[in-house]
Amino acid sequence: MNDTSPEIEQRQFEMMMGLGSKRRIELACEMYMAARVSVFASLPPNLSEKARKRAFIDKMYGKEFADDFFRDEVKQ
Repeated sequence: MNDTSPEIEQRQFEMMMGLGSKRRIELACEMYMAARVSVFASLPPNLSEKARKRAFIDKMYGKEFADDFFRDEVKQ
């Protein structure tokens, strides 16, 4: 879904590019950490640590990536 007009999107891009590279990296890290906290909070509380990690990667990066990431564990 994209509800941002092209003009506003361009303005946002220009503002972001006006920041220093250090600040852009800080913002990216903050956004990642906020997403990480949100995804972990959405998981059922009764999962084992291994199942929790699997569910996190599945939600954050997609099932195909999670399947590939945990491929060796499935073979065992």
